[in-house]
Amino acid sequence: MLSSMVKEHQARQTAKKEIQETKRKDACAAASDLTQALVDHLNVGVAQAYLNQKKLDAEAKQLHASATNFSKQTQQWLNLVESFSSALKELGDVENWAKTIEGDVRTISTALEIVYKNSQEASASQSQ
Repeated sequence: MLSSMVKEHQARQTAKKEIQETKRKDACAAASDLTQALVDHLNVGVAQAYLNQKKLDAEAKQLHASATNFSKQTQQWLNLVESFSSALKELGDVENWAKTIEGDVRTISTALEIVYKNSQEASASQSQ
């Protein structure tokens, strides 16, 4: 009787151990599945962030290239405007020079007319 009770007890213990082992394996598998699902979920986010970063890098490079081109074009426009401004100043200087020469020529012309008239009057008064 005692030995049969011990055998029953051992059989129940073995059955409980098997059930516990099965539950432990199920729990490990569930934990593994949960871990894999969490990693997969995080990997999707990380992959999306990586792709976004690559797009941002490409757009930043393109923006830098566009800014460089814009800067070059702006410098060319500034040079062109400076050249145009210099040309306008030169035209103003030429116009001023021409007006000065014109004034000098008029003064000389007036002086010559006066001298001519005076010499004509002097010749006329000597002839009389």
